[in-house]
Amino acid sequence: MERSLDTSLNKVLASDKILMAALEIAQARGWANVRMCHIAAHLNASLAELRELYPDMNAIADAWFSYALAEMLSVSDKTLRVFAVKERLFIVITRWLDALDVNHRVSVQMIRQKLYAVHVQHWAPMIFSLSNLVHWILDAAMIDSAGRQRKLEEIGMTLILLEMLRVWGEDNTVDQIKTREFLKKRLDMADRTMRFLFLKCNPKGMDAQPTKKVKL
Repeated sequence: MERSLDTSLNKVLASDKILMAALEIAQARGWANVRMCHIAAHLNASLAELRELYPDMNAIADAWFSYALAEMLSVSDKTLRVFAVKERLFIVITRWLDALDVNHRVSVQMIRQKLYAVHVQHWAPMIFSLSNLVHWILDAAMIDSAGRQRKLEEIGMTLILLEMLRVWGEDNTVDQIKTREFLKKRLDMADRTMRFLFLKCNPKGMDAQPTKKVKL
């Protein structure tokens, strides 16, 4: 039997084809109305071939957000190192948003689909994905704090992301200006709060790098 998707030899290419087809169909139908059979027909493939790579539509949505995460993590450390913490966070987060903004409307629909009350099976994985995103953002921004400060940063970043996504979901401005301004204000506020809480413990400031202890 001839396979229209070469899932055995090039899974990455086949996965990308399925993802791009799903996004294209969603632009016309809306994400909630895309079915695996639509994608199979679009690619002249069988459902069995699609299932080898994506067990359901939620897995395709996860692949899209995974792509955005990869784009976010491609920021060079050398590029970021010259900026302050809040500026590094702004660059990293907006890079993630820019990757999603290519399919802004569909990305918003994917998130809302995961949040539907009847889709309880998506809630736990979504919480894990959000936590994972927060950790990657902090690491990409080269924030290597520990202890109580790290816990507060993780909580604060989670709240900022949730608020930002609410704004971003309704943002129709060019280059996501509304979301960018909102994010900048929230990061400024968070930076002032963290400096107030921890500056006395770290007189060199929040951007100071830990010094290495040399064994004699």
